[in-house]
Amino acid sequence: MKSGLHFVGAVHLFVSLLCMSKLCLGEDPYVFFDWRVSYITASPLGVQQQVIAINEQFPGPILNVTTNWNVVVNVRNDLDEPLLLTWAGIQQRKNSWQDGVSGTNCPIPAGWNWTYEFQVKDQIGSFFYFPSLNFQRASGGYGGITINNRKIIPLPFGTPDGDITLLISDWYTTSHKELREELEDGKSLGVPDGVLINGRGPYRYNDTLLPKNVEYLIVNVEPGKTYRLRVSNVGISTSLNFRIQNHNLVLVETEGSYTNQQNYTDMDIHVGQSYSFLITMDQNASSDYYIVASPRFVNSSTWTEVMGVAVLRYSNSRGPASGPLPDPPNAFDTSYSMNQARSIRWNVTASAARPNPQGSFRYGDIKVTDVYVIVNRPSELINGKSRTTLNSISYFSPSTPLRLAEQFKVPGIYKLDFPNRPTGRPAKLDTSLMNVTYKGFVEIIFQNNDTIVHSYHLDGYAFFVVGMDNGMWSENSRGIYNKWDGVARCTTQVFPGAWTAILVSIDNAGIWNLRTENLDAWYLGQETYMSAANLEIDKNENALPDNTIYCGVLSVLQKDQSQRVDFSGGGRFAHAGRVAMVAFLITLLRFFPFR
Repeated sequence: MKSGLHFVGAVHLFVSLLCMSKLCLGEDPYVFFDWRVSYITASPLGVQQQVIAINEQFPGPILNVTTNWNVVVNVRNDLDEPLLLTWAGIQQRKNSWQDGVSGTNCPIPAGWNWTYEFQVKDQIGSFFYFPSLNFQRASGGYGGITINNRKIIPLPFGTPDGDITLLISDWYTTSHKELREELEDGKSLGVPDGVLINGRGPYRYNDTLLPKNVEYLIVNVEPGKTYRLRVSNVGISTSLNFRIQNHNLVLVETEGSYTNQQNYTDMDIHVGQSYSFLITMDQNASSDYYIVASPRFVNSSTWTEVMGVAVLRYSNSRGPASGPLPDPPNAFDTSYSMNQARSIRWNVTASAARPNPQGSFRYGDIKVTDVYVIVNRPSELINGKSRTTLNSISYFSPSTPLRLAEQFKVPGIYKLDFPNRPTGRPAKLDTSLMNVTYKGFVEIIFQNNDTIVHSYHLDGYAFFVVGMDNGMWSENSRGIYNKWDGVARCTTQVFPGAWTAILVSIDNAGIWNLRTENLDAWYLGQETYMSAANLEIDKNENALPDNTIYCGVLSVLQKDQSQRVDFSGGGRFAHAGRVAMVAFLITLLRFFPFR
């Protein structure tokens, strides 16, 4: 009898301990990933080259999670240079420490590992991750992100029979190191060597244009089924037109927002953008069908070999795809692309991450607190080097990340003086940040004075795309703003000689990167950061992580290299000692600023 009582007591104790844990407290689930980032040899266009892989996969694994899950990714850097991964579109609510860009994090040194830990709080949708430093995205290291609805919130369409991620990108057979050297020498990258779909080259639809023995992607499907295709342009600088032979694309979501469901024969997907489509397999399967990603707004005579082609194969297909590719839109018709972008509307009645309809946030009724008109230009010489600018400022990346400098009150690292309007002054290098009002509502107008399409991305937020048009923006341009169902997303295109306006609610404290996703222009300085400082104490805001890597003037705080094995180890006492040690240095820096 006593043994039975002991057993019951043990069970009671176990249950009590369990109830003290995260499981009983009802905390959102945790998922864990171990990723090794390294070079592998691959031949995506038939030429052997070094690409960046994750766990020897190129592209990397899909991060498949559900709203509010906590994500823990331990990243081992086996490259020969520093690394950061950024999670484009993941808002990192109150947690900019995990954003993975140079302004928020010190790089992971070669041979080290670092653990990202973040929550996909109140988000759904299709996104992607990639390496944010040193032009590395040009060699790969990217992968898709899928955030599924919680079961309690139904999809605003029938449950698809399958979910497929397609990553499309322009591609060079030259390494990212050589490409960045060309940019530093003031050279253009020139025409890409091809377009990849999920890291693979084109199906040989033309025997004279394309080499033999190039591995291409086959997407296997069942007749009569409907699939969700998540398509992201993870490339360098080329807008791509996506289409599937004889199949309609029903747009249902873009970058975390459900859209009105509309049919398209094709979709222009600009660098950094992501879309979800429903595709129904309603053809007779007399043959396979082409999946095409072709360049937009380029001289077709010099880009004839730059074509991404995969194959859609029904299980009852009666033969290979053949004949000409489905026709693209007119190569230089930006009006077609702009009208297509304007047609994408927010589904105001659908629920997304929360039960309430998306349209219950009436952004058009909110008073604007800050206005920025941000103008870009083609690259120009600054101090004898080719650079790109926003409002005549080419971003200078300090060795001490901005967020760490803010945390430790290190003077002289950055200034909160990014101009609200173009200044007309000569271009210069500077670390100048936008100083926006926390809990404010900001209007940003991107004016593209370059000759190519640019995509602009804002970390930490989804913004509302409320207008775009040709010519110069003026105060009267607000008359055409969509203040009801402009789609909320994190990356928007701005056409050459045109403008795009966005509205963003500043409800996420931190320092957040605003950049062009065109990798060449970004590398040469076309970015800034937005400082949204919460002056009140917020107990829910994430503290400085225990495993923080330190660099620049804060290098003295760095833990021993044994942290290569376990960055989460080590106590706070040794850390506190190093904090005291660096306090004296910071005091000196107030008198002798260093960058």
